[in-house]
Amino acid sequence: QTEDPAPPPAEGGEEEEVAPDRADADLVIWADTLKAASLQAPAAAWGAANGVTVAVQAVPGTLRDLVITADQAGNGPDIVIGAHDWLGTLVQNGSIVPVTIGNQADFPPSVLDAARDGGQIFGVPYSVETLVLFANTNLVPDHTAPATIEEMIEAGEASGAERVLCLPLGTVGDAYHLEPIFTAGGGYIFGRNADGSWNPQDVGVDGPGGLAAADRIAQLGADGILSTAVTGDNAIPLFADGRCAYLISGPWAIASLTEANTPYTMATIPGFAGGGEAAPFMGVNLFYQMAHGANPAFAQSFLQDLSSNPEITEGMFRTNQLPPAQISLLNQIAQQYPDMAKIAEAAQNATAMPAIPEMNAIWGPLGQAQASVVDGADPHATFTAAATAIRNAIAGG
Repeated sequence: QTEDPAPPPAEGGEEEEVAPDRADADLVIWADTLKAASLQAPAAAWGAANGVTVAVQAVPGTLRDLVITADQAGNGPDIVIGAHDWLGTLVQNGSIVPVTIGNQADFPPSVLDAARDGGQIFGVPYSVETLVLFANTNLVPDHTAPATIEEMIEAGEASGAERVLCLPLGTVGDAYHLEPIFTAGGGYIFGRNADGSWNPQDVGVDGPGGLAAADRIAQLGADGILSTAVTGDNAIPLFADGRCAYLISGPWAIASLTEANTPYTMATIPGFAGGGEAAPFMGVNLFYQMAHGANPAFAQSFLQDLSSNPEITEGMFRTNQLPPAQISLLNQIAQQYPDMAKIAEAAQNATAMPAIPEMNAIWGPLGQAQASVVDGADPHATFTAAATAIRNAIAGG
């Protein structure tokens, strides 16, 4: 089981989040609750083998912001596990340093690219994730992967399910989960420069493709395929209970579906008939080395061993099944955990989420615009206003 990585469209919670005091250990690693739990035993084993004391601390809440503040104050960890799309913000704040990968051939090129900034690698890839299409085989028993969204809708309507599709949206939207639909409709978030890097000055939300995608999303809302009543909290349970024929989600759904004994198959998310391909984001979890950690030599040694063989990540997988970034570990687990292997392979062909600070300006305005047009707002005016908000936020830093 893992935690849904979708960026929150708005900050929540009333309590002030506080980072833990640095533990009294040679090597201190911060991670979210589930990843920290999975790393405890492998890290302890590595420490014992190397004569190093290791403390793995679970940090709930907005870990990225907390670790930046702690590093600047000089009381942060030596290493933090975080999403690759933190990369631009961490580099911008001088919070991390480049790392050396012990065995680069053990990582797909697309995964290593997600860890790069300015030509340098800033994190050791640990796991990958992307969105796929789940089908409930009780509802679509003759299920073959739909070639188009239209085929999916036809099969879902024929199934008699309460809903054709569960895709987390909610009243404030969810641009992460809707990205495959947005791109299939012709939209894009940022264009690219000639060297392939992201160009945050080229915002595509209100371009011809973005507006065409807005029309598609509005129609799916009008037809009841997309609904703001489906949220991050209920999308997986609704599918598990047989109330949706299809679900767009990621590896974090698998444990819940297995526990509920929901029969399912997985497939690549299709595009619209005669249109472009659906392009969900790829996410990569990375081990970052902090710039002002107390013991950089121990951090470098740990990351070198982590990237040279899958022993540490294999130990983490036993406790918290995530699609592996390392090819050698993927090969080890593929037969016993075929779903994890499928998602890892799908992630290699997905688009790495832009790891630039300007992505922070996207989630709120684009998500809200998508939810609004699903609920009947004018597609072009709504997306144009969202693009203006995004550009203003980028210009304002």
